[in-house]
Amino acid sequence: MEFEVVFQPEGKHMKIPSGKTILEAAKIAGVDLISICGGLGKCGKCRVVIEKGSDKTNPLTSIERNFLSEAEIAAGYRLACQTIIRGPLVVWVPEESRTGKQRLQIEGIETPVKLEPYIKKYFIELPQPNLHDIRSDADRLLDELKKVYRLNNLKVDYNVLLQMPSILREGNWKVTVTVWNDKTIIDVDPGNTAKRIFGYAVDIGTTKIAGYLLDLNTGVVLAVDSLMNPQASYGEDVISRITYASYDQDKLKELQQAVIEGVNQVLKSLLDKTGVSPKEVYEMTVVGNTAMHHIFLGICPKYVALAPYAPAVKSGVDVKARKLGVNINPNGNVHVLPVIGGFVGADTVAVILATELYKREELCMALDIGTNTEVVLGNKNKILAVSCASGPAFEGAHIKYGMRAASGAIEKVQIDPKTLEVKYQTIDNIKPCGICGSAMVDVLAELLKTGIIDISGAFNKDIKSPRLRQSENGLEFVLAWKDETAIGKDITVTQKDIREIQLAKAAIHTGCTILMRKLGVKESDIDALFIAGAFGSYIDPKSARIIGMYPEIPLNKVRIVGNAAGTGARMALASKTIRRKAEEISRKVNYIELGAEPEFQAEFLNSHFLPYVDLTKYPETINMLKKLGIQIKEPPMILNMKA
Repeated sequence: MEFEVVFQPEGKHMKIPSGKTILEAAKIAGVDLISICGGLGKCGKCRVVIEKGSDKTNPLTSIERNFLSEAEIAAGYRLACQTIIRGPLVVWVPEESRTGKQRLQIEGIETPVKLEPYIKKYFIELPQPNLHDIRSDADRLLDELKKVYRLNNLKVDYNVLLQMPSILREGNWKVTVTVWNDKTIIDVDPGNTAKRIFGYAVDIGTTKIAGYLLDLNTGVVLAVDSLMNPQASYGEDVISRITYASYDQDKLKELQQAVIEGVNQVLKSLLDKTGVSPKEVYEMTVVGNTAMHHIFLGICPKYVALAPYAPAVKSGVDVKARKLGVNINPNGNVHVLPVIGGFVGADTVAVILATELYKREELCMALDIGTNTEVVLGNKNKILAVSCASGPAFEGAHIKYGMRAASGAIEKVQIDPKTLEVKYQTIDNIKPCGICGSAMVDVLAELLKTGIIDISGAFNKDIKSPRLRQSENGLEFVLAWKDETAIGKDITVTQKDIREIQLAKAAIHTGCTILMRKLGVKESDIDALFIAGAFGSYIDPKSARIIGMYPEIPLNKVRIVGNAAGTGARMALASKTIRRKAEEISRKVNYIELGAEPEFQAEFLNSHFLPYVDLTKYPETINMLKKLGIQIKEPPMILNMKA
């Protein structure tokens, strides 16, 4: 039996089978509704209001009672993932439950490479067959390519053979041959099309897909575009998607198809901008974390999430576009760069390529900050890498008014040290409807600088300000009063929110310190810190350092490199040498499994303090706090592991 469900404010009507959840119905209807945990009832973000038909649903669940206040329950709020449809409904999706227009980072550091693509084109005029020369069309083509261009041992793609006889004659035996890796003929065109060679580089992130169209004759980027990863509706973190894909082959196929549709959508936009034909795009390079890598290829990612976290394949993979359903030339090659291990994937290989960390004399650290943060430390002699489960707090999960970096998100925060009044900036300069990750980093730094929280992250109960108040769940600090916001509620930061950011930053700091100990280096030995990724592009490096997200490295050594993974993907598209380097990097990097390190638990606890349990490791930050009049108590000695 099906029932009509109406989603407001869009007014979308959809017939939905009985027994589906409202979240599933929203997915079917294409309604913008946040689901960070993928419908597992763990994030509490998919809040909706049942305007009509509340009696046509299941009773309120214990999960909902855990996330919703009494006032929200009285107002008709439910969690979409927990509410089962048993009759016709009218559902209102409030502003705070919408993803909104997402701000996506596309641009990254520009690293020059020698242009040497795997794709080459050769214009050639063939002698026409006659009764004295009855060679096959394929032999005739191969013989002339060998004679004119010294190309030996070429093979002809089967799909090319199907069309070749008519193409040769259509072109009056004057054709352009497209060759991949000096081995395989992947296309034949009538006439001279040697100047039309294009490639497509893609960074498949957990949050976004970024695409770049390159002219492989010149190496110039012709167009860039991006969109939200369509897999987000299945869960906004990697573990949720691995869990979904691991149910059965159909679920894996569903996730694979979602990401390929997204890749094709970005490609279509690039082609529309440039007038390039899909048939003229002959190769594609792909990077992503290990889970995205596996799902894109249709490989079950289940064992990536289970100890000992072994990937199904580590080296780069080449596959025909037609096998994946990617809308470049069907005979074209899709090259997926190699991974390093566990959750450290091809995107990290790409970051190492883009920053050229692998060939530098000086010691460098690179952070690609996200739900899983990758930390890389080393130089041309040795490189270590680790993945830190920093969690989805930077994406807004588990934060009361947290949201992704979309329109209306508070992205920057300052607190006046005397009045404790708040200045904030929102994305697109509209009324705030939530807080994104970069603002939460600012908030913790500002609360610490003004003494509203201490170095343990606890609120100072002695602070007298209307902004610091008691709620039913403890103390909270008001960032924006309800008459300033788009949601008609005060936007606050709770003690629990602070703890979530502490957990996230502690995971990253732990990764950094353990790698430094492994290499036997200290902060002063690090010559450069590269911060990559969308989140890393918008955080204030000073705020991040104040709260101890990374070691106290001088700010003049910090470089924001944007979407360095996308840069690495472009480099691999344009250069055979870079692709070989990627394989070397994959083999060379020493992957450290953080949770298996003996000092992990103690270091993780130490890293919860702001900035760190050992205050001598942050002399600049501590001196700054003292100058601001902040009283600093030494952390408990039981956790103090000064080294």
